[in-house]
Amino acid sequence: MAAGTIRYWAAAKAAAGTAEEPYAAATLAEALAGVRERHPGELTRVLKRCSFLIDGNPVGTRGHETVRLAEGGTVEVLPPFAGG
Repeated sequence: MAAGTIRYWAAAKAAAGTAEEPYAAATLAEALAGVRERHPGELTRVLKRCSFLIDGNPVGTRGHETVRLAEGGTVEVLPPFAGG
């Protein structure tokens, strides 16, 4: 199990009520399960539309259970952005 930071952006930040929080998980799927447990409701709905970066690398279409998290890593939670 690795420990790191989850950073929320835009609508995810608003729904979580925080800009970041720690994770303790081996995979992205485990980290997101913890997020859903801590923040039931709106954030759970927002996560369905989000994309994710792990240490700056896009997850894309990979299964979240296959994405390993590193000790001291960062998960960026990126909801769809308007404009740009």
